[in-house]
Amino acid sequence: MSLPDTNTETPSRPIAAGTRIGHVHLKVADLDRALGFYQDVLGFQLMQRYGDQAAFISAGGYHHHIGLNTWHSKGGSPPPPGTTGLFHTAILYPTRAALADALYRVLQAGIALDGASDHGVSEALYLRDPDENGVELYRDRPEAEWPRNPDGSLAMFTRRLDVEALLRDRETT
Repeated sequence: MSLPDTNTETPSRPIAAGTRIGHVHLKVADLDRALGFYQDVLGFQLMQRYGDQAAFISAGGYHHHIGLNTWHSKGGSPPPPGTTGLFHTAILYPTRAALADALYRVLQAGIALDGASDHGVSEALYLRDPDENGVELYRDRPEAEWPRNPDGSLAMFTRRLDVEALLRDRETT
């Protein structure tokens, strides 16, 4: 099969609007340690486990949102800075209160944030899992609240997120 020349003037068709990223698989060094973070701290549910080789976890009973495996990484170390690879896995929370609860759980577990940003369209927390994989915990603002330029295009930005104000919006159930 030959691929089309991408250096032509012919515009490519956009991807179908309903397309989503269904799940991500992460290489981890220690499956139990990774599950301790994703289950015990973030609250994902274990759907299936294959001994010490792999586990599939989800939010809300889906077959899996995150696969964790040691197939090529058991006992391994994170890639050194300055190399290519996954920047982060982004986990979308349905409400600001749910994001606040995730922040509370992360802080209670003693996990440091790498950053916290307001992007206008979303609010995001950045951290690392036990294998140094980047993790973004975020919530989208309703589209009607997205910042726009006079021509209607998005006017995203990056500003410091007030994490204390976010924590005040935490659901207490």
